[in-house]
Amino acid sequence: MTLSLPPTVLETDLSSARLLGKGKVRDLYELGGDLLLVATDRLSAFDVVLPTGIPGRGRILCSLSAFWFRMTRDLCDNHMISTEVSEWQELSPRERELLEGRTMRCRKAEPLPVEWVVRGYLTGSGWKDYKASGAVSGVQLEKGLQHAQALPEPILTASTKAEEGHDEPISFEQVCELVGEELAHKGRELALALYKRGHDYAKEKGFILADTKFELGLLDNRLLLIDECLTPDSSRYWPRDQVRPGAFPESYDKQVVRDYLETLDWDKTAPGPALPPEIQEKALDRYLEIHQALTGLKLF
Repeated sequence: MTLSLPPTVLETDLSSARLLGKGKVRDLYELGGDLLLVATDRLSAFDVVLPTGIPGRGRILCSLSAFWFRMTRDLCDNHMISTEVSEWQELSPRERELLEGRTMRCRKAEPLPVEWVVRGYLTGSGWKDYKASGAVSGVQLEKGLQHAQALPEPILTASTKAEEGHDEPISFEQVCELVGEELAHKGRELALALYKRGHDYAKEKGFILADTKFELGLLDNRLLLIDECLTPDSSRYWPRDQVRPGAFPESYDKQVVRDYLETLDWDKTAPGPALPPEIQEKALDRYLEIHQALTGLKLF
């Protein structure tokens, strides 16, 4: 690759912390009563974790989440305590070296069973939904809208949180049934405010935040923003100059990988195919570009 990168981290095995679980990208540990969210370099596509990672991707995701958690703290408190791995003396020197830059120490919150998805533009599954029914997740929209067109107002299109497979869209009434009416309204108001903050800031930096999803949790009856925040894994970013009604802008996420996989004779079931170095590099370039544009920081 053209960049000087750290080794790819696909797995972690910490003896100083208790493993709570492993997701498609993150490993979750308990340390001193807190949570450690470790962003590995694993990559999933079509709900399959691929055997090939993207070197440094976990560090980009962790850095971006930390950036946005700080940027949105006036709107809502979040679970982040620290990303200063060097200060966590409970870990061994080897473990601190492994986790440096890719780990967030967090307060434990009780996650709400909802993905708070906010859409500001018509695209993805929302575009398919609109073409079929004139609505997105039950939210009726005006006729004649085009792909990549800004919605009159951003909308919440919540979904369930599936342990495996795809999340399922649900109506706001169903959100109320799952979490209670008061929390549902607070969550919707917060998700829309967070989206607006992210959209307006990204636009200044040359990108459009088309849609995103948030996770919320409760700690001592307070609503917290948890998990990740406004990363390319949870959000769809487009170059601002490509966005207009009817256009199909490039997505600054793992779309490069999806496009490559669509050219293969693969049935989208595990095990997934390995990625060639040129696809790894293209994907990494996208992640690094959006990271530097938003944070002003160079990681590598």
